[in-house]
Amino acid sequence: MSPSVRHTLLTGPPGVGKTTVIRSVIALGLPIAGGFYTSEIRTAGQRQGFAVKALGAGGSETAMGVLAHVNIRGPLRVSKYGVDVECFDRVGVTALRAARQRQGWIVIDEIGSMELYSWAFQVELLRCLDAANPVLGVIKNAAHPFLDSIRARPDVRIVEVTRANRDRLPTLLFSELVRHNTGERRDA
Repeated sequence: MSPSVRHTLLTGPPGVGKTTVIRSVIALGLPIAGGFYTSEIRTAGQRQGFAVKALGAGGSETAMGVLAHVNIRGPLRVSKYGVDVECFDRVGVTALRAARQRQGWIVIDEIGSMELYSWAFQVELLRCLDAANPVLGVIKNAAHPFLDSIRARPDVRIVEVTRANRDRLPTLLFSELVRHNTGERRDA
């Protein structure tokens, strides 16, 4: 990893395991300042929506809310899901603000269509990327002016998650991120 790179963002198709990779890296002991991740809400095996879960220092879950659901009505939609921006701001954005005040990695899972409905998230994301903390996150693999600007930053590295590499990525990323964050920098 180049010395100028501070942030690592995973990308790949839906369902490939990006969130699983991040959670595995955290479980290996990556020092976490906080942040959030999203997870599916399923009923009788059917995806009904997405939850947002705030992470505190150390990576423990501190709060949860519904980011999007088939039963949410309103104009903000991604596919069949209505997006609850107020809930996302209360849980996810608040977690990012708190994480910026601590030492360790900030987890942002994910930077995608639902999250981008929140102006507060876009502002806080940029603050996180400009802060002293490194970021480990997921970014949607699609063209979008805001997403393109994040991917183009010289301090951001994009790692593609595939079915072929997803099982070995957590260990590889953990060792790279810890080594890089402690000053033992080598290009990977």
